Amino acid sequence: MKIVADENIPYAREAFSTLGEVAALPGRTLSPEAVRDADLLMVRSITKVNAALLEGSSVRFVATATIGEDHIDKSYLAERGIGFSSAPGCNAESVAQYIAAALLELAGRYTLQLGAMSLGVIGVGNVGSRVARAARALGMRCVLNDPPRARAEGGAEFGTLEDAAACDVVTFHVPLTKNGPDATYHLADAAFFQSLRPGAILLNTSRGAVVDNAALNVALASGRMRAAALDVWEGEPLVDVELLKQVFIGTPHIAGYSFDGKVNGTVQIYRAACAFLGVAPTWDPAPLLPAPECPEVTVRGDTSNPQAELREAVRKVYDIRRDDAAMRTLLDAPQEERGPRFDRLRKEYPRRREFQHTRAIVQPESRLLAGLLMKLGFAV
Repeated sequence: MKIVADENIPYAREAFSTLGEVAALPGRTLSPEAVRDADLLMVRSITKVNAALLEGSSVRFVATATIGEDHIDKSYLAERGIGFSSAPGCNAESVAQYIAAALLELAGRYTLQLGAMSLGVIGVGNVGSRVARAARALGMRCVLNDPPRARAEGGAEFGTLEDAAACDVVTFHVPLTKNGPDATYHLADAAFFQSLRPGAILLNTSRGAVVDNAALNVALASGRMRAAALDVWEGEPLVDVELLKQVFIGTPHIAGYSFDGKVNGTVQIYRAACAFLGVAPTWDPAPLLPAPECPEVTVRGDTSNPQAELREAVRKVYDIRRDDAAMRTLLDAPQEERGPRFDRLRKEYPRRREFQHTRAIVQPESRLLAGLLMKLGFAV
């Protein structure tokens, strides 16, 4: 059995070699020739899986080690009887921690008290739910917007898109869809930006085209919005450098790129492949996981400004400013090099472990800070 896997799926060889012969290849340039004699295909979000890639191949099962599925033509797979699986929730904690880091940096830059602010969470699935939990740990009031969930569960817990847009900060955690009653393509368009309160902040870690990048550029240039933090961009890997200049935080589609999140994705699609083949899973990544780069942090128990103490603790484990600085190297690159550099930033992304692998020691003791750190995921 032959398995073709994106070379950026961690432990792909170790996991899938228990099932057959593994060819690990660059996901961006996967070709019909490369997959023609494959039985299983394992991808990430940069590979378009459709008839153009698979027609005439022997592929009978496709999996993506991501929560997003908009790069997969699922209708074509169903028509061909090709099995499919994704990795829902695999990197939810990674994205939530990215959002927490971004909010703390925004608060420091603009002298904001997060505990006095509201957050509109648009899309409350695996990721959005974790984001809301992290925001509440920072003291924020959350307004949740998720029409499919509201219809299925009743609307008591959920607000409208307009309710979410009325918040101080708005963050997107939706799939990219172009059709149907809940289409999200350009959900944040010029009219949406006009509806925001003056001084609003926008974050997008879902898919680039959920936000009309040209309209956001205009909204930021007008001065009506306070700031934006973008991890995803229309036209990736080619991004609007003028928009990059304007955002407070810009990163190369890595919010969900914690090492733990990526390994979770590998485990999920490995188990899905085993289920498809009718074999028992035998691979366990636990013995292979490296020690955390930051196993311990000391946090001052200064309750005069707990937000600042949290920001310093988070920076020691995940300093989002480094990802922003790396992204801004695109500004000095010739146009023809920007796309390859964007991809390289993702491929060569430094290993980032999640907060739960770091023990926080609060000195002097502060139950307030210890509780806040625990809510963000630290071991205290």
